[in-house]
Amino acid sequence: MSGATKKQTFLHGAALLAMATIIVKVIGAFYKIPLKMIIGDQGFGYFNTAYNIYAVLLLVSTAGLPIAMSRMISEATATGRYNQVRRVYATARGIFLGLGVVSTALMMGFARQLAAFQKQPDAWAAIFCLGPCALLMCIMSTYRGFFQGQGNMRPTSNSQILEAFFKLAVGLALAYGVMKATNSVAYAAGAAILGVTVSCLVSAIYLNRQQRPAYRELPVTDDAPLGYGKTARQLLAIAVPITIGSAGLQLLTVIETNLYMGQLLTANGLSQGAADTTKGIYDMCFTVFNMPCSFMVPITTSVLPAITALLATGDQAGARATEESAARITGLLSLPCAVGLTVLAQPVMGLLGGYTGENLLLAGKILAVLGINVFFYGVIQYTNVVLQSHGYASIPVINTLLCGGVKLAVVYMLVGNPQIGIVGAPIGMLLCYACIGVMNLIAIRRVVPRKTKILQNILRPALPALLMGIGVWGVKYLLQRLPGIGERTVILCGFSVMVGVVIYLICVIFFKTIRREDCQLLPKGDKISKILRL
Repeated sequence: MSGATKKQTFLHGAALLAMATIIVKVIGAFYKIPLKMIIGDQGFGYFNTAYNIYAVLLLVSTAGLPIAMSRMISEATATGRYNQVRRVYATARGIFLGLGVVSTALMMGFARQLAAFQKQPDAWAAIFCLGPCALLMCIMSTYRGFFQGQGNMRPTSNSQILEAFFKLAVGLALAYGVMKATNSVAYAAGAAILGVTVSCLVSAIYLNRQQRPAYRELPVTDDAPLGYGKTARQLLAIAVPITIGSAGLQLLTVIETNLYMGQLLTANGLSQGAADTTKGIYDMCFTVFNMPCSFMVPITTSVLPAITALLATGDQAGARATEESAARITGLLSLPCAVGLTVLAQPVMGLLGGYTGENLLLAGKILAVLGINVFFYGVIQYTNVVLQSHGYASIPVINTLLCGGVKLAVVYMLVGNPQIGIVGAPIGMLLCYACIGVMNLIAIRRVVPRKTKILQNILRPALPALLMGIGVWGVKYLLQRLPGIGERTVILCGFSVMVGVVIYLICVIFFKTIRREDCQLLPKGDKISKILRL
């Protein structure tokens, strides 16, 4: 298959996942914002504490294996070795099930101990109810890795939408009902998490029904597959470094939570309730930060099998073109999101978090720092995939762990200063992510044989994003001084965002930041590129 064809496959796969991400995030907003209103900042802190622990176990189970599975299936598919595709799937399925069972047992069997470690003992119910999700996500990751390795992103995108919808419907209903019946924030947070478990079950059933016929329709070939043991070793050789890096970073997040909660309780002199509420505000800001970050995932999910297949067939030019296109799209998405969140931090948290007074000022400071980090998150996700696709999966791991250790030290010192408090947590994360991104870029320059213009393409939209930020700040400044408008966060945010989008689109076209191939991500991209004369 030619480089151009593979590149189209990557772009259309990214487009499918991007559209699904938009839908999922809209549904997610309708879920988490009312959820916070039902269970409050304290309950929302319990909810996210359970998620942090779940994320550690989930990353151990699924962070590296879907990537390894996708890469190996992509290589086998590109060379027509469909018996090897079957062998990779069967081997990965066994590994996934074992890891899923262990992770679920740990969360459900040690829920109270895990909650106590996080210095939030009342979060045990949320941790317990989320336990079955670890097994379900392992099952889902097996199916998604199978499809993604063949460049088919539709089942993954559809399952994500299903998952988000059922989480919204079941989670909110259970949280509201339990809160009314028991008036217990801890039990209501657990009920909300139970909705997540139900949504994962529905998604797993859907993926199973999609995978069965697709597996049966794989072409019949006469290639001799590798043995189960050798296939497992190859899978783990790719997956283990990725897993160590991802799980290590998430484990550092859990340790970080322990550190800053301890500092809030001791150095800042807050009560347990006040510390839980402060953590809830930080978690809400982090939820908003994750919204734009999630748009980076479709790029990395689609580009890995695309680059791997091109390298497997020796198409170096096609691999380079795909990497540069993905870098451009990463910059086109991450830079305006970073600037927009930073400039509109306070109004956004007033709108989405419902904060006022001192809580709004605190939330605005936190989100302003997190906003800058959106860009570095995109750089990390992209550079990790480039290194992984070229067989250097251990480099991002080393960079992540080194910078993560520095992050813990910074967070401990800054949060321990009452003048900085919880704002020290996002500052530590910003320093950590910036260092990881820079170290990854240096590594790519050192180990990748051809000189791909990565940094140049990622920073291509920097000037349009800066001009957009100036325009958005000006609009916000004027609206805040209009009688009756300045306090209406819906109008303030909505109008500022609309103006920002217009300015950004005009600038990327005027400065020729966007190219014809980038338009292919959009519906009817050919027509759009003709209108824009690209």
